Amino acid sequence: MALLNEKQIAAKMKSVKGWKRNGAQIYRNVVKKDFVEAMGFVQSVALLAEKADHHPDIDIRWNTVTLVLSTHSEGGLTQKDFALAEQINSLK
Repeated sequence: MALLNEKQIAAKMKSVKGWKRNGAQIYRNVVKKDFVEAMGFVQSVALLAEKADHHPDIDIRWNTVTLVLSTHSEGGLTQKDFALAEQINSLK
């Protein structure tokens, strides 16, 4: 999968509400009601990630889940990152 250029990344960032960029990765913090709800959300993300064969870095702090996406094998951001971000955004 090819790396996206700066113009492509800027355009894609508009389609992934709630995500921010930090260099060669995008990230999002999701706050849930409590730990159990946060873990349920993580499970839903895990199922999407496994199906896409693209796995985010996940940090869980009680009710706050931080997701980080980057295509490590390519050394930066690819279409895979934005496709998974869009799918994650569709979760409730």
